[in-house]
Amino acid sequence: MDVHVRDLRYFVALAEELSFTRAASDRLSVSQPTLSRQIRRLELSFRTALFERDRRTVTLTAAGRALLPHARQLIERWEGARRAVVDAVAAQDTTLTVGFQTSIGRGLVPAVTATMEKLLPGWRLRFRQISWADPTAGLAGGEVDVAVAWLPLPASGGFSRKVITREDRWVALPTDHRLADHPVVSFGDLAAEPCIALPATAGPLRDFWLGNDRRRTPARVAVTATTADEAFEAVASGLGIVLLSAGNAGIYQRENVTCRPVTGLSPSELAVVWRTGDHREAVRVFVEACCLCGAGSGAAPAIR
Repeated sequence: MDVHVRDLRYFVALAEELSFTRAASDRLSVSQPTLSRQIRRLELSFRTALFERDRRTVTLTAAGRALLPHARQLIERWEGARRAVVDAVAAQDTTLTVGFQTSIGRGLVPAVTATMEKLLPGWRLRFRQISWADPTAGLAGGEVDVAVAWLPLPASGGFSRKVITREDRWVALPTDHRLADHPVVSFGDLAAEPCIALPATAGPLRDFWLGNDRRRTPARVAVTATTADEAFEAVASGLGIVLLSAGNAGIYQRENVTCRPVTGLSPSELAVVWRTGDHREAVRVFVEACCLCGAGSGAAPAIR
């Protein structure tokens, strides 16, 4: 039986987490039964157990330990091959696909488009909204060439970034919330509030927008949202609160939702991100245009 790259990804995730729960939900966004079936399928193909399991622990067998470095290498090689194909196609294209998760706004799109038209006539920008489930805004899967994305990015992945703007974190509340009439909200007053969270696969980005970097205990998650629209609908329905950037507080104004600045939080960072090693002229021009336009956007100073 042939082994698929997906099977190796499942194996590596479980080998690194040594927990079906964490590997399935946090790393792979699949159910535990699905992960179990795939691991069993892989073990059948090798005709040996790769993990020792009991009700409380998961450990690698000698066969599993032998497979792990090769599995990592094969996945890395496959990613390299996929990127090479993407780059080869892109080299013949004159369209730069830009990934984003929340509305870019801030005057960036018209300014960057004008710069691209001036410096690279014949090129055009295509924008693609990506679910929050992918914190790289489409770069990891090769769906986009560059991205305008919120930091932090995953620790690994081979991405470069430049910060476009820094903005205070605000909070979106139902209009009838007890804090909605406060001009400024202390983060301490939000500690016990139920929160709208990004998907678990967003990793550090999920923690950042829950404010977990400033909490003694993790936030209480009421519901998960994959897009900004889903998040604000949940807030309007009274299911919880959500942190957002100051710029997005202006962009996503809607009925039944009140946005207020929050003290006690570090600022958010919006960045232009690209795959390290992608030296195409169009990518360079886009990155420089984003940084230039961001520097002139006049973002509000951070509240301390």
